[in-house]
Amino acid sequence: MTSDVVPQQGGGGIVVEGVRRAFGAVVAVEDISLTARPGEVTALIGPNGAGKTTLMLMLATLLVPDRGTITIDGVDPASDPREVRRRIGWMPDGFGTWDALTVREVLHTIGAAYDMPSHEARSRTEEVLAQVHLEDLADRRARVLSRGQKQRLGMARALLHRPTTLILDEPASGLDPRSRIELRDLLRSLAASGTTVLVSSHILTELQEMADRAVIVAGGRTIETQTVEGAAPVARTWRVTALDRQRLVAALSEAGAAWRDAGIAVDVELAGDPEAATLLERLAASGARVTAYAPLHGEMEAAYLAATEERR
Repeated sequence: MTSDVVPQQGGGGIVVEGVRRAFGAVVAVEDISLTARPGEVTALIGPNGAGKTTLMLMLATLLVPDRGTITIDGVDPASDPREVRRRIGWMPDGFGTWDALTVREVLHTIGAAYDMPSHEARSRTEEVLAQVHLEDLADRRARVLSRGQKQRLGMARALLHRPTTLILDEPASGLDPRSRIELRDLLRSLAASGTTVLVSSHILTELQEMADRAVIVAGGRTIETQTVEGAAPVARTWRVTALDRQRLVAALSEAGAAWRDAGIAVDVELAGDPEAATLLERLAASGARVTAYAPLHGEMEAAYLAATEERR
C-alpha cells in the first residue's frame, strides 16, 4: 500500500461523549467517550466484548446510540447519516462483496453508490488500486481473492470517495508482514494529509508504531486515553540474558532489582526506561556479558495490560 495520497480537507474529527447502546438486556456500550483528531491516527483498543465494534457501527451510521452524542466533522450520524456517510471511509472487520464482479467493477459500483461521476469513479479506482497494490488483480473476480487481498480491497473501497475520516476495524487482519508495513505507512500518510483515522486492532505492537494516541476501553466504558509520544512511564518487565548467568544474578541482587527466573533468561520488573538504562550500565560493568536486554511488552501493550488488569 503506497503512501501516495491526495491531501484531505480535514474537519472536526470524531467526538464521542457518554455514548451508551444496549441490545435488549445486553449492554454492549455503557459509557464511552473519545476524541479522534484530524491529522492523527487514534487507536481504539480493548478486549473482546469491550464494545469497540458496536461503537464503530454507531460511527458508521449503522446503529443509533441509546444515549450520548456522536459527531463526525461536526455532523451527527443519527440525524444526518447521509452526510456522515459521504465523509467517512468505513472498513468493518468482516465485509461482504460482490463475488461475481471483478475487483475493478466492485470499486466502480461503490463509486456509483457515492454518486461519483462515472469518469471520476474510474479514474479514482485506478488510483486506489495502485495505493493498495491490487493493480495486477484488477480484473480478477472478487470470489478468488485471498483473505489478505480482500482486506486490501476493503481499504480501497473505504478510500475511493476521498473521505475526511477513516473508521477501520481490524484492517491488518489477514495481511502478510509486508502488507502490514504498507498499511502502517499508508495510514500515517493519510493522517499527515489531514485525515482523521480511528483504527481498532488486537495487534498492539503495530498500533504502537502507527498511532498518535490510544483509547483503551473495557466493559463498554472508556478506561484511559493516552498519547503514544510522551506518555507517562509505564512499569514493564524486561528480559535479560547473559553469557555469565551467575554474575548476572549477582549483579541484579546487588542492584536491588526484583527478578525471576525465565529459563535461560531472567525477567526484571522496572518502573520505566530510565531505570532500565541505569540497570543496563550496572550489568555491563559487572562482567556478566549481557547478550539480550529488551522489554517483554511495548509501552502500549503494558498500558493496556495495566488498565484492564481488573477486567480479565
